[in-house]
Amino acid sequence: MDIAMTSSSPTQSLEKRLNLFERYLTIWVALCMIVGVLLGQAAPGVAQWLRSWEFGEGSHVNAPITFLIWLMIIPMMMKIDVASICNVGKRPTGLLVTLFVNWVVKPFSMAFFAWVFFRLVFSAWIAPSEADQYIAGTIILAAAPCTAMVFVWSYLTDGDPAYTLVQVSVNDLIMLALFAPIVGFLVTGASALTVPLPVLFYSVVAFIVIPLVLGVMLRHWFIAQRGQAWFEDLLLPRFAPITILALLAMLVLLFAFQADNITGKTWHVALIAVPILIQVYFNASLAYALMKWLKVPHSVAAPGALIGASNFFELAVATAIVLFGPESGAALATVVGVLVEVPVMLSVCAFCNRTRTWFPVEQTA
Repeated sequence: MDIAMTSSSPTQSLEKRLNLFERYLTIWVALCMIVGVLLGQAAPGVAQWLRSWEFGEGSHVNAPITFLIWLMIIPMMMKIDVASICNVGKRPTGLLVTLFVNWVVKPFSMAFFAWVFFRLVFSAWIAPSEADQYIAGTIILAAAPCTAMVFVWSYLTDGDPAYTLVQVSVNDLIMLALFAPIVGFLVTGASALTVPLPVLFYSVVAFIVIPLVLGVMLRHWFIAQRGQAWFEDLLLPRFAPITILALLAMLVLLFAFQADNITGKTWHVALIAVPILIQVYFNASLAYALMKWLKVPHSVAAPGALIGASNFFELAVATAIVLFGPESGAALATVVGVLVEVPVMLSVCAFCNRTRTWFPVEQTA
């Protein structure tokens, strides 16, 4: 993309490029929260009936939520071109910074911030058992690097789409090996909770392995049938309404299951947001600063900072539900991450656009 096009106002650029849903995602999430809470309060029997649909008694794997999450995640995984990873050796610096921030810094910094705020700063308002749940939820959130919305954020900063795809693809593959052990280690170390590793392993299989395999298989099949241009330009955009509706429906169910929790702990939602916001800006700043120091092009640096800031909240919500139940404080903490995601990421995008001149001018073909 022509660099000269980025000289327009960041706000004007965001308004022009974000669709209606993306621009007001926080509002839609808030509306789903209201609808879900009202449903849970007005029809508790219906909410309990939906919550009872599990894959096995006591498994915490809620069938309706699992189905909706698959509708969201599989189209995201279809965007991943595993073969493109082979080309990353030509410019490895940006990817290495992304992986360092996402897997060495991000989960551990979140565990530290969560422990400080929930154990010390907010101890007058949060009971120790609640602190354990919130610490667990925020750790799960931070241990899952963003997969889908990063493509939107990268586009808003004129990021290199091919390199962004590689960054996301490698992160998803690494999640197969590191997500479960990191979550288990940090949750056990920072809280009094014990994470059942077999259950965590099953959540990785259900919400990463299966969607990834299906996504890669469907991608290759569709491209073989109709070609890559048809797949990327016509088919993938058709999944957007499905993933949006699935996300909103899942949030309604989740808030219905959380109705008593939320109405009794509205103040906690604001408290949970504090360490999440701090660690998001911390990791985005660290990734961006490292990219600048290492003279990485802006088209790689900006998406790298955005990947370090955002989270794969669909996976985080699903994992928290599987481990602790849909009505748990851990699930509530992951949902708070959804509430703060869009306004925070838009602010990071705007900052990256304003600081483009910090980076050397890229040569265009």
